[in-house]
Amino acid sequence: MNHEFYIKRCIELAKKATGKTYPNPLVGAVIVHNGKIIGEGYHQKAGESHAEINAINSVKNPEILPESTIYVSLEPCAHFGKTPPCSLKLKEIGFKKVVIGAMDSHDKVNGKGKKILMDAGIETISGILEDDCRELNKRFFTFHEKKRPYLILKWAESKDSFIDKDYKPTKISNELASQFVHQIRSEEHAILVGTQTALNDNPSLTTRLIKGRNPVRILIDFELKVPRDFKIYNNEAPTLVFNQEKDAEEENIKFIKISKENFLEELLQKLYENQIQSVLVEGGSRMLQTFIDANLWDETIIIKNENLILENGTKAPKLEGNLVEEIDFRNNRVSFYRNN
Repeated sequence: MNHEFYIKRCIELAKKATGKTYPNPLVGAVIVHNGKIIGEGYHQKAGESHAEINAINSVKNPEILPESTIYVSLEPCAHFGKTPPCSLKLKEIGFKKVVIGAMDSHDKVNGKGKKILMDAGIETISGILEDDCRELNKRFFTFHEKKRPYLILKWAESKDSFIDKDYKPTKISNELASQFVHQIRSEEHAILVGTQTALNDNPSLTTRLIKGRNPVRILIDFELKVPRDFKIYNNEAPTLVFNQEKDAEEENIKFIKISKENFLEELLQKLYENQIQSVLVEGGSRMLQTFIDANLWDETIIIKNENLILENGTKAPKLEGNLVEEIDFRNNRVSFYRNN
């Protein structure tokens, strides 16, 4: 039986919910009987049924489930959360075989789901396309294993490597690239800017150019200089404001006190405590360079306008990383880097 083929399908299904399952991972499941797929499902939203249950519920003839194999991209859960443990459901049905992509490093699972299945006498195989399954949940694994969010840096620059003209806000990306950025925003848990970017651009940090969820907004504003009537304080998304003045909560705004000196470590610790699994860092240049210099980044996305010469202004950050992909949106080249 081609295990890789079915795990690939699990990954395809899981990706349909990208950005919608926080704090849960992306998971897909496929049920196979006599070489034929009889059921499919994926986890669509936190608090709702998991992939395995959706796949089971899609099977027209449940009587053949005990003679079937279920494929799942991540180890079935073993704990009671908002839903009962999937591993107990698989045990109850008595599947002939369970094939797992990657094991779940979450403290509450971490081998316990697989053990329940094996103790029940169900043939259980794991580690099929494990790297692909871990890549699918890079945010989830980074959060639980490194105790910090997955960090993506992003900026747009001119051909001569400036991010603005004469230190004033300047449109660099074309409409296609801007829509692409909003798509990325919808897939990440949170988006971060510093005081200067908020003051200069008055950004709303939403996904207004596409249909998608707005990320949690993170503002680093040590002295609380950003006026309360700025867009970042509106009610379109929850907002975390890191500052050195106060801890407080007001409707959708949460003020979190941190110290200014070497703030990154404390910031990431507080984001972990607030269950933020991934952060898109959008600027400005000094903020981005701070993350780069501390080697605290996982991916970087650079949009370069090949036709734009700005001559003077704020220099783009300097980055050394592994270039993994490039996409052209007309005159904008989007480059994707990974931190080795």
